[in-house]
Amino acid sequence: METKKIPTNTVTRDIKYLSEPTGNIYETVVILSKRANQIALAEKKELNKKLEEFRGERDTKDEVFENKEQIEISKYYERQPKPDLVAISEFEDGDLYYRTAKGEE
Repeated sequence: METKKIPTNTVTRDIKYLSEPTGNIYETVVILSKRANQIALAEKKELNKKLEEFRGERDTKDEVFENKEQIEISKYYERQPKPDLVAISEFEDGDLYYRTAKGEE
């Protein structure tokens, strides 16, 4: 799916380099946080859709049935890079499109 390897742990980055495209670190942080939220929401929807298949009418709060496939799906998503790391990677590669709203002058 993705050709570039995205780190799964925290990486130290130069803040001056990261803010070069926008010229303002605060704008960069807002852009990255919005994109990370989009990625997290998409992953959550995808995970819920996959886990919905395992929900049955028999399941109750008292009775929990552990399914091996369900556990494997959960582990797969736990190993994925965090949304903020994906957003930063996209931003650094120039794959992230953003625009600023023009205020009244």
